[in-house]
Formats: sequence, C-alpha cells, structure tokens
Amino acid sequence: MLSNTEKELIVHIWEMLPVAEDIGSEALLRMFTAFPKTKTYFNHLDISPRSQHLRCHGKKIIQALAEGARNITTLPTTLAHLSRFHAYQLRIHPTNFKLFNYCILVTLACNMGDNFTPVAHAAIDKFLSAFSAVLAEKFR
Repeated sequence: MLSNTEKELIVHIWEMLPVAEDIGSEALLRMFTAFPKTKTYFNHLDISPRSQHLRCHGKKIIQALAEGARNITTLPTTLAHLSRFHAYQLRIHPTNFKLFNYCILVTLACNMGDNFTPVAHAAIDKFLSAFSAVLAEKFR
C-alpha cells in the first residue's frame, strides 16, 4: 500500500509538525463545524475554540498518529488498544474517522503551506486511510 519513500515522508511530516495540540484541536474544531453530528460523542467536553478539552484531545490524536507513523509496518498491533477502545467503549461509528481524515488533511495543508506537496498529500491520505481502517476494524 505505502512505498518505503512514502513511509519515510509520513514519518518526516509528523516529526516536523508544529505544536501537536494546535494541529489536533484545529482539525477537531474543523470537523465539529463542518460535520455537526460528530459533536454527539463529545457532549461531556467543552469543544469551544481553544478550550483545554479540545486542545488536550487534539494532542492525544496527533500523538497517536505520530506513533502510528513511527510504527507504520505494525499498525494493527500498534493501534489494537485504540481500536478496541473506540469500538467497544466509545462506540464511535467508522464514518467519523473518514470525516476526521478530511479535516486533518485540510488542517495540514493550511499549516504546512508549500511543504504539503501533492506527494505529501497522497502519502498522508493513504496513511490516514490505513489508520482509520485499523481503528474501525473492531466496530460491529
């Protein structure tokens, strides 16, 4: 699915990102704005712009993505605990992962500028699809 060059590029992109909580919270806020039904999973949190809850959760997401990028060859094993957690405890529908992927791509494009080349876009899109597929694996 991903070439060795794409894997190296993905790791490089996640390592060079600015503050994780900024990217993650911006992507979450973008998702909540563009896809309001996704807010239902976050009723217990303050999801207003720049809120501590949003920043904290955004940071967790970006850190999980970075961990996945570093362990891309063992993604199912690396993300097994997150897959179970999202499926059995949180019960987040897999469609939401795809929606969030779109928001991450837009957020990265806005923050990376010229560094978000078409090649980088394609590699990150493939990675996010693989990441989401693993997270959705346990959902039934």
